[in-house]
Amino acid sequence: MNKIKGYDADAAKTDQHRFSVAPMMEWTDRHCRAFHRQLTAHGLLYTEMVTTGAVIHGDRQHLIGFSEIEHPIACQLGGSDPDEMAKAAKIVADFGYDEVNINVGCPSDRVQSGRFGACLMQEPDLVAKCVSAMKDAVDIPVTVKCRLGVDDQDTEKALDDMADKVFAAGADALWVHARKAWLQGLSPKENRDIPPLDYDRVVRLKKRLPERFIGLNGGLETLDQAEPFLENLDGLMFGRAAYHTPQLLGEVDRRLYGSQEGDVSPWDAVRAHMTYLEVQLGKGVKLAHMTRHMLGLFHGRPGARSWRRILTVGAIKPGAGLEVVEKALAAVSPTDYDAEAAE
Repeated sequence: MNKIKGYDADAAKTDQHRFSVAPMMEWTDRHCRAFHRQLTAHGLLYTEMVTTGAVIHGDRQHLIGFSEIEHPIACQLGGSDPDEMAKAAKIVADFGYDEVNINVGCPSDRVQSGRFGACLMQEPDLVAKCVSAMKDAVDIPVTVKCRLGVDDQDTEKALDDMADKVFAAGADALWVHARKAWLQGLSPKENRDIPPLDYDRVVRLKKRLPERFIGLNGGLETLDQAEPFLENLDGLMFGRAAYHTPQLLGEVDRRLYGSQEGDVSPWDAVRAHMTYLEVQLGKGVKLAHMTRHMLGLFHGRPGARSWRRILTVGAIKPGAGLEVVEKALAAVSPTDYDAEAAE
């Protein structure tokens, strides 16, 4: 059976951005991140976006609390007031996060009405002011996640302007979702699929700024597809593929970080995750709140449908505990698992 390697903060300082799981609303909560950590020790994990107002005035433990096993972990902030961004960033840093990120990519109406997210592609000077204020407030990396542009913007100029200004202000990295966002006429869901991908535009940005960290996001589905981009770019950020087919995360440490310990199998990940599940159950967390993030783990393998069904049905029952996960795991081709563990 493969041994799941723990996170070494010192060893990861220089390359922890090489792979990351994107911030995804209603998906990348603390239970999702804890599960993903069982599959990759080095990949950078992002929170869901949280607004500056919520961080400053809300229940911080509920909003941005996390488990130590989640390192390395980044908190993504939504906001546009430099003073509030600095205050929120300081709170995030004091909580122990490894990075704080500015959302310049979300196209939802709610985000636009708050003057943050993708609409900030039209205000690179303001984003730069936020970066500068946050850099003055914290010692952890301050990064930006953006789009190629919005609406009728020229993506050559829009992306160059954003990159130049945030890097001049001290940004440590720029993650680029390689699509435009359309603020009018497309829903947030449609904005994830309909605007065409333009990976070449991101590569051109990196060639123009070879000393800057430029990471790629958008439409990445497999490591075979994505890994070649590292010949020209610095990092890969997976979104929905990491969530719906998390078994790909089990290959990340070997393929992208040179781990000698072998891939983490889905079965090993579940077994390793049992301790976390048990602790959280003891705190009163419902099993379904945690296992919903695990449904796609065995995608494409014999028994995957049974795995999903048992977890979906069993986890919502009153008093559901680890026995539900054990039952689901037993339904997922145990013969194949025995053969894999014996190798």
